[in-house]
Amino acid sequence: MSRERVFGDVILDLRNVSLSFGGVKSLTDISFDLREHEIRAIIGPNGAGKSSMLNVINGVYRPQQGDIIYRGKRRKSMNTYAAAKSGIARTFQNIALFRGMSVLENIMTGRNLKMKSNFLQQAIYWGSAQKEEIAHRRKVEEVIDFLEIQHIRKTPVSRLPYGLQKRVELGRALAAEPEILLLDEPMAGMNVEEKQDMCRFILDVNDQFGTTMVLIEHDMGVVMDICDRVVVLDYGRKIGDGTPLEVRSNPDVISAYLGGSH
Repeated sequence: MSRERVFGDVILDLRNVSLSFGGVKSLTDISFDLREHEIRAIIGPNGAGKSSMLNVINGVYRPQQGDIIYRGKRRKSMNTYAAAKSGIARTFQNIALFRGMSVLENIMTGRNLKMKSNFLQQAIYWGSAQKEEIAHRRKVEEVIDFLEIQHIRKTPVSRLPYGLQKRVELGRALAAEPEILLLDEPMAGMNVEEKQDMCRFILDVNDQFGTTMVLIEHDMGVVMDICDRVVVLDYGRKIGDGTPLEVRSNPDVISAYLGGSH
């Protein structure tokens, strides 16, 4: 699919990042950047370090070497809470929803960092706390409408098919109004129709909200269709970086990942 793309400045710059667990190297001297409003893919075989890279970006792991420059400032240390507060949200390869809660309640949890009232004020549900929750609920309803899941808003997520659960998880991340959205295999396990729906929503989020995205995805058709730039990892090292067309024709990438038939 062809889209007119306009990117902003570099919002995230990773320079010479290395991460080890004991004597095992997960990432070695990785550098790439992320520009405002782009969709950036990270691809590679299993064990290449893709999820570790996302964990570095959102503060789960702290690399032993390298710099992470976010909004022009070097990030010395950041945990997941600080990353979320700074505008970085994430979905997970394995769905991490509250299965006994409804769709509405799950997406509402994405607003927690935006809430100013404390637990006691929320429990009393009066005055400013009441007004705040009404405002947050309005935002959540907008996300529900955007993702076309009005008909299941009160349904417990445990009763939903897999594809809709993945859509709810996307909704929870969107409710936080992130600047950068990290998507860890958002289409894993989906059928063709579910993948088409998720691709459409990812593109719409990028176009309508201006959200910058980084996604891990194994479906090369999806990557080539919706992503603006691709970084390729293999055994924790970067072996390719560029547009989908550039990456697809890179001999190292062909050899390590795509295979000669591609």
